[in-house]
Amino acid sequence: MTTTVELTRFRVSPERAAHLLAARPGMLADFRADRAGFLGARLVRLPGDEWLDIVEWRTPEDFAASRAKGGNLPGIRAFFDLIDELVSAEAGATADSESRS
Repeated sequence: MTTTVELTRFRVSPERAAHLLAARPGMLADFRADRAGFLGARLVRLPGDEWLDIVEWRTPEDFAASRAKGGNLPGIRAFFDLIDELVSAEAGATADSESRS
């Protein structure tokens, strides 16, 4: 099954990193409750106060609908508000057939 993968790279100041991690469960809960086609997400801490959020969607349309909603719920907004700078955002499709476990 091919899925859509959202890759968002952003910066968070070191003093806000713990708050970002604390806000993550609320963001994911709101995504599960409100975003059709949300399959899961992984947050990767990179050097230089950067983070990479890897979010998987069932279809490109599900991803587009989610993006249009933005930070519409408190848990999502709380996470987004901790981001100091957006570095990059892009999407692609999975190229292998391995399923998530």
